[in-house]
Amino acid sequence: QVQLVESGGGLAQPGGSLRLSCAASGFTFSTYAMSWARQAPGKGLEWVSGIRSDGSDTFYADSVKGRFTISRDNAKNTVNLQMNSLKPEDTAVYYCRAHRVGFDDLWGQGTLVTVSS
Repeated sequence: QVQLVESGGGLAQPGGSLRLSCAASGFTFSTYAMSWARQAPGKGLEWVSGIRSDGSDTFYADSVKGRFTISRDNAKNTVNLQMNSLKPEDTAVYYCRAHRVGFDDLWGQGTLVTVSS
C-alpha cells in the first residue's frame, strides 16, 4: 500500500522551531523527488521546498529560504523539513509529496502547523 504519512506538526511560538517528518512506504522512495507544500487557511496550495531523489539538490520558496531546511534519508524512506524562525504566516497544513516523471504524484494527508503566541 502506497503511503506518505506526515508528522511533527503542532503549535509553535513566533521565532520557534518545528521539525516535520514524512514516512514513505509502498513504493521505491529513492527514485522519487520529494517536496513539501502548504495550504494556509483560506488560501491556495503553495510549494515550499523540494529535494532531488538522491538528495543532491535542494530548493526553497523565497518565503522560507534561510529558515527552512529539507533533508531526506533514503535508507529510512523519510523526508524532513526543519523549520526555524517560524512566523505567523507559516501557519498552514503542510503536505508531503513524492513525484517522478511518468508516474502519478503521491500525497500525504497533511499535518497542521500553527504559529502563534
